[in-house]
Amino acid sequence: MLVALITVFFQITMPWTLNIIGFGLDRTAAAGATAPYDLAVLYARITMPYLVLMSLAALFSGVLNTRGYFAAAAFVPVLLNIVLISLLAAASRADWNLEQLALYLAIGWTVSGVLQAGMLIWGLRRSGIRIPIKRPRLTPGVRRLFTLGVPGMISAGITHINLMVSHSIATTQDSAASWLYYSDRLYQLPLGMIGIAMGIALLPALARRLRSGDDHGAMMTMNRAMEIAAILTLPATVALIVMPEFLIAGLFERGQFGQMDTQETAKALRMFAIGLPAFVLLKVLTPAFFARENTKTPMIYAGISAVVNLILGATLFFTVGFYGLALATSIAAWGNVICLAIILKRNRHFVMDKRLMLRVPRIALSALAMGGVLVWLAPIARPYFANSILIDYTVLLCVCGVGFLVYILVAGLLRAYGLADIRDAFSRSSKT
Repeated sequence: MLVALITVFFQITMPWTLNIIGFGLDRTAAAGATAPYDLAVLYARITMPYLVLMSLAALFSGVLNTRGYFAAAAFVPVLLNIVLISLLAAASRADWNLEQLALYLAIGWTVSGVLQAGMLIWGLRRSGIRIPIKRPRLTPGVRRLFTLGVPGMISAGITHINLMVSHSIATTQDSAASWLYYSDRLYQLPLGMIGIAMGIALLPALARRLRSGDDHGAMMTMNRAMEIAAILTLPATVALIVMPEFLIAGLFERGQFGQMDTQETAKALRMFAIGLPAFVLLKVLTPAFFARENTKTPMIYAGISAVVNLILGATLFFTVGFYGLALATSIAAWGNVICLAIILKRNRHFVMDKRLMLRVPRIALSALAMGGVLVWLAPIARPYFANSILIDYTVLLCVCGVGFLVYILVAGLLRAYGLADIRDAFSRSSKT
């Protein structure tokens, strides 16, 4: 109900809202064209119901995850991609102008929200879970939910506010906001696949162990989660640092996206990549607080991190350039991780075990070996780019595939990880 009221409020006040946060959207338009400001208001109003739908989807996903059902909640974001890709494919065959395409994409965004919420409702019914619609009442349980949920909501929201402010600062330099956006999309890929998935699976497992009084089991679960996060995150981090130009050229450099755009976007991507392990670790460390019903501590340090990011980002933007905003984000994330880790260690809620301390250096060495191969291979493969999505993506796949094989081979030789460990991790997570 609260989210619905907020949505209606923003739909009514959208022009004033965009005027406040839009930093001077251009309201002028050529003859026969709609002003960008008016289009922004229209598209925002069309997509605003997505907020309600995603709030419901988050609720339904949380219910499924706590019952040990992860597949439906993990798959539903794919529906957004399917809808948008289908619209883009249709646009390539239809005579749509940019305004029409943007309108259809905005409608598709909301339609995908309906599909995602609908699929989760279907998943609940298939799992035998019923969520009846009842008149809201301010029970002690609801009060407890607000007490725990609001700080968690604020800590998560601070990150997005931080990104919005950083991108707004970047708009003062031509094309800088676009370069930041493209680099942000690329580093968010491993973060979404690894970090968010780890956090979602880890929270119910930790909560169950702590509720049963198994503190040792909770500690072991945290160590294994960090181990898995390291083996998945460190190679992605090294690849983004050593060959950002190659990745961006293969993914984006065609049409209006030129070589200069590739070079500038690569600068920001390299800075974001420095903080990628920190972003993933935050998704692993934060559940250790949430599982103990401590949502205030992550909120406090997320707020401090946001202030550091804002001040440092503005300073670096006017000294080293736009990519200083990305570097500030990474530095703030590492500061947040260090603070949370110190608190967990001080309270004896997390201590690195011997296995983790032995394997992380081996994983790092394996990733560095892979990085050395990629540094040599990327310049050799880059001339094979042909401004064709099919060819360029094939070249990217081949180079990344070689790097992955090198990483797996070196990790096996160093005994950094093994197939038995992966099987044990999955079997353990299915039991917890």
